[in-house]
Amino acid sequence: MRKIDLGKEKITKLLLMFSIPCVISMLINSIYNIVDQIFIGQGVGLLGNGATNVIFPLVLLYGAVAGLLGNGCAANISLRLGEGKKEEASQSVGSTITASILFSIVLSFLTFLFLPQIIDLFGCTPNVYQYALNYGRIIIIGAPALIVYTVLSSIIRADGSPQYSMFFLVIGAIINVILDAIFILGFKWGVEGGAFATIIGQYISAMIALFYLKRFKNFHLTLKDYKINRSLWKVMLYGASSFITQITVLVLFVFMNNILTKYGAMTKYGEDIPLSAYGIMSKVNNLFISSVLGIAIGAQPIIGFNYGAGNKERVKEALRKIYFINLTIGIVFNLIYLLFPAPLISLFGSGDNPLYIEFSIMLFRTFLMINFINSFEMTTSIVIQSLGNAKKAAACTFIRQIILFIPIASILAHSFGLKGILYAGPLADFLCFLLVFILFLSEYKKLGGLEKDNSPLEKISIHGNKGLVITINREYASGGRYVGKLLAKELGIPFYDKEIISLAAQESGFTKQYIENNE
Repeated sequence: MRKIDLGKEKITKLLLMFSIPCVISMLINSIYNIVDQIFIGQGVGLLGNGATNVIFPLVLLYGAVAGLLGNGCAANISLRLGEGKKEEASQSVGSTITASILFSIVLSFLTFLFLPQIIDLFGCTPNVYQYALNYGRIIIIGAPALIVYTVLSSIIRADGSPQYSMFFLVIGAIINVILDAIFILGFKWGVEGGAFATIIGQYISAMIALFYLKRFKNFHLTLKDYKINRSLWKVMLYGASSFITQITVLVLFVFMNNILTKYGAMTKYGEDIPLSAYGIMSKVNNLFISSVLGIAIGAQPIIGFNYGAGNKERVKEALRKIYFINLTIGIVFNLIYLLFPAPLISLFGSGDNPLYIEFSIMLFRTFLMINFINSFEMTTSIVIQSLGNAKKAAACTFIRQIILFIPIASILAHSFGLKGILYAGPLADFLCFLLVFILFLSEYKKLGGLEKDNSPLEKISIHGNKGLVITINREYASGGRYVGKLLAKELGIPFYDKEIISLAAQESGFTKQYIENNE
């Protein structure tokens, strides 16, 4: 960030620098799940795919808890470090790590204890039941590792080491793929083999992540920092948005599992085929979602900084480019879904079941008929958040998944059965697009009111005082240094950043290190 000027560098270059790493990070987890599913589909078949789909909401639950703690802690330490409160940042990190370990153990115990009831709630069918039970019991053992390394991934990125975070995620994914091939195709361990491969990869990722605890750049953790304290409440408040988003996805997933098996049982496809096919479609479509969100999230600091600095043309340029890129991504994925569903499905096995192939093709071509317009909804949610309206951003997420889709799917299913559920997808997509477009226009109008004021600010009368001091409290990557320079220039007063430490050391006789540590 010290080398990049968000207010002057070319928008295209900034998008490449910020969005590409974000896309890669988000795609890693999607590919992780897809490869796992491919091996299980090829080695076990239809019922194996159904089992992973039944257990997937549990993974979403663990991810929601990890987001609550990890993203919340990342936001909190950014604030504390921006305020120069390194001790509070350290306490926040230590407290969060301890809480993540405790929460994950308790959550694992409870989900293991009540797993039979949970998989019934998640829409499990009699044929899939034993597969889901065997797969889920092993996956639950990996929950502490999954939660801990996901929490640490957010904290490590906030500490300024995104490469390290990406490193242990990639290592875990590679190990999982290798072990999938050995355990499922080689040893013929079935869904249990896939689950063992997954949790081994997760624990290796967690161990590599834990090695970072002695390498933090911005603070040093001591034993007392690991005690749970009041900072955990702030962490959970900051992470609540991530938690709610994940829980929303979980609710939708459970709803679809149950309604598809219920109405599928009334057709020639039965219960198991819709359950398995929906799980595969969701994981394939997650590649599209990860790509679009990666571009939009990566662009957040660019949009937010220029909006705050009043650079309306740069904000509009950034918006034009990210919407164009994400629309293009959406169209490409949509064409693949419509033109090549059979090759996609064949990757996941069960190609010898004509009813499974028939339903899967219908699912891709109907449910995802106009899926590309969802790129607008996802991008707009992030853009509105970047422009400072969290409530409208949250509304974008809820409109399709909860407010529109679930009622529409329920009504159409009652009237038209299984096909009605499939057509609820494009209908909800279209209505969501219209509503989100209205929200977008209301926010976009704000850009018309932004003016880049190049005239000097009105001079402030000091009335005989020695001087004027303006302090700026800032988060990392917020652009506070750049704003401070502009302000100092316009007011005609000196600008200091870290230079103030050297000056204070000269005046006081204390060392620079002492002043920096004690403010």
